[in-house]
Amino acid sequence: MKAIVIGGGPGGYVCAISLARHGAEVVLIEKDKIGGTCLNAGCIPAKVLLHTAVLYKMLKEEPGELGLEIEGLKLTWEKLQKRKDLIISQLTYGVENILKSEGVKVINGSGRFTGKNEIEVVNKNGEKEILFFDKAVVATGSRPARIPIPGMDLDGVVSSTEALSFEKIPESLCIVGGGIIGAELANVYSNLGSKVVIVEMLPDIIANMDKDIAACLELQLETDGVRIMKGAMVEKIEKDGRWLKVSIDTVYGKEYLEAEKVLVAVGRSPVTDNLGLDEIGVKLNKNFIAVDKNFRTSNPDIYAIGDVKGGAMLAHIASVEGIYVSEHIMGKHSDIDFRTVPYCVYTKPQLAAVGITEKDASARGYKVKTGIFPFYANSKALITGETNGMAKLVLDSETDEILGLHLAGGQAVEMIGEGALAIRLEATVDEILTTIHAHPTLSEAIQEAAHAAKGQALHLPNT
Repeated sequence: MKAIVIGGGPGGYVCAISLARHGAEVVLIEKDKIGGTCLNAGCIPAKVLLHTAVLYKMLKEEPGELGLEIEGLKLTWEKLQKRKDLIISQLTYGVENILKSEGVKVINGSGRFTGKNEIEVVNKNGEKEILFFDKAVVATGSRPARIPIPGMDLDGVVSSTEALSFEKIPESLCIVGGGIIGAELANVYSNLGSKVVIVEMLPDIIANMDKDIAACLELQLETDGVRIMKGAMVEKIEKDGRWLKVSIDTVYGKEYLEAEKVLVAVGRSPVTDNLGLDEIGVKLNKNFIAVDKNFRTSNPDIYAIGDVKGGAMLAHIASVEGIYVSEHIMGKHSDIDFRTVPYCVYTKPQLAAVGITEKDASARGYKVKTGIFPFYANSKALITGETNGMAKLVLDSETDEILGLHLAGGQAVEMIGEGALAIRLEATVDEILTTIHAHPTLSEAIQEAAHAAKGQALHLPNT
């Protein structure tokens, strides 16, 4: 079996490794860097900056509460950027070594379909080569979306990619979009001293998550000095001396903001251009590659995974789809339970969710029951000083089956796996309630939420 994978991100490289391990002869084509957006200009670098930013803010403002005395604390932006780049290099090197060890041939260049089962590859030296395949996988990912407003091309108007590598910390930052990317970078730069404003056209930030959970983050951002303008739209951006002037349409009328930088974080668009898809009859659906339940395109020998085919644009989804496709190509049975996809926001407080929200459950016809436990009543949260948050279980009240787990608080992204496993196993609230959780731990809040769903959390007064 000769297989070609176009795109070396978390979907493509995982698919290539899995194909090789199942006995395929694999070529991986990547025009930039192995690891794709997630590793090089997204998930990983953003979390490096977030980790330091949150730690810096805590040590700067809360050392007395922790019994610490710190003199001369300062942040060196250049060193933080070097650390970010070092971590990226280390992870990239690791993936490259795995690909090499599995016998995957990696071509640094771009690929374009020139026939039903052939690809023209142009390497970084401009040399062309025609490759033939039995099966091909498109995993070209996505790029930051642009919005059609005047001023998008001005110097200082950036995407998330540039915002991870500013030459210096901006004095002020206007973020267009209050989704996960916008919220995380607002958290980074507000903690590092920037004056930050978020402009979000929807009624809430992080609108895809449970309203109670997102409210914890909104409270923290505003406490940290971030201004959040909801139900507002940017109309244009102009240059005004050394500042950018942002014209905003709000529910109260027109408003104008000045900022050193404007970050546009309004989602991502699929990378489908210059692939030759039209020439070989691969159908698109609103610029995304259309696929069937097995991720096959309209050409049965070509598959598409990850961001390029639409759906939730998450690295871990792309990876699991890569494994699924590799096994499907090699004639092996596989399965993906998309109910167990975790959604994570790496801010302070961290947000994490799996399953469906209370609102969605009601819309789907469930008789809903919830159990909520606040972190201010959790001993480990008090120890770490991260009491802003909660654990919320969403249940089918007729069967007590767990439909969703929603967390806000310290280490929420590390705890969400318990909810994913519970949903995968179709667990009931009693099975969470009767599972012994270590003390003192943050995960006890999940067990307490289970108690709350049954009538009364043990560590809250009877009201």
